[in-house]
Amino acid sequence: MLEAILLLGIGLALLVWSADRLVFGAAALARNLGVAPLIIGMTILAMGSSAPEMMVSATAALAGKTDTAVGNVLGSNIANIALILGLTALIKPLSISSGIIRRELPLMMVVTLIAGVLLWDSYLGFFEGVLLVVLFVIFILAMLKISRSGNNGAQDILLEEQESEIPQGVSNMAASVWIVIGLLLLPYAANMLVDSAVTIAKYFGMSDLVIGLTIIAIGTSLPELAASIASIHKGEDDMAVGNIIGSNVFNILAVMGLPGLLNPSVISPLAMGRDFYVMLGISVLLVLMALGRRRRINRLEGLILILCFVAYQSYLLYNMAA
Repeated sequence: MLEAILLLGIGLALLVWSADRLVFGAAALARNLGVAPLIIGMTILAMGSSAPEMMVSATAALAGKTDTAVGNVLGSNIANIALILGLTALIKPLSISSGIIRRELPLMMVVTLIAGVLLWDSYLGFFEGVLLVVLFVIFILAMLKISRSGNNGAQDILLEEQESEIPQGVSNMAASVWIVIGLLLLPYAANMLVDSAVTIAKYFGMSDLVIGLTIIAIGTSLPELAASIASIHKGEDDMAVGNIIGSNVFNILAVMGLPGLLNPSVISPLAMGRDFYVMLGISVLLVLMALGRRRRINRLEGLILILCFVAYQSYLLYNMAA
């Protein structure tokens, strides 16, 4: 058991680091090749924080653990809002100025409801996976169009913050090396994480769904936590919130699409009957806070989000066999 816990920690650390290096290399190489900063920011950087979830879900699905893959999506989305944004707002209240974020939030809610429709029959099929991937491509194209046409030609503050994160002065060789390292380590780290998590789950009598909702979900959300804290230290509040919204949309469309494509199967009815409604409720809370009259998430609201997360995780661990 101690070995499994140690491997879990190593796997998480490698997963987060290799995903970061992959995104760093890809963004730097794209910039060197003349790809517009807008496209890099809205695609490579925006999707980067969801890379760990994507690799873990694919690995879990191929291992026949579709419940773990789906639990990772639902649990990560809950953790992103309730834990990550809650902690971030507790450190520093978040002001929301970006028009893009105000347009993304309703899209996030639509995508969340689509997830509910697909999970309703407790089966994630191949064609549902195809649908999610197609919707993911449509979402990216829609956000690029919104980004280009917003603010009467003026640059949106979120885009300015994203573009400032694109690496500069990195040679093509160095960028390529980081991409190769990331691509090699990501699947290795994901396999290590999933295998050790399954060992721990069996030891404590946890279901595949609960292991995805707890240990794996929190672990794969670490990039979002690091990115959000870094953003508020730079005064980039919109970046902190935008990363979470984008990550949640990517998780549902891209990450949940993978197990449907790779291993169509029946999933636990609790994913819909319990965990989806928690994700939906937390998402509604975020919309109410972010689109309210003040367009601000204050410390009290951050504390409320954290308490919701603690209550949910406590309930799961108390009923961890379900």
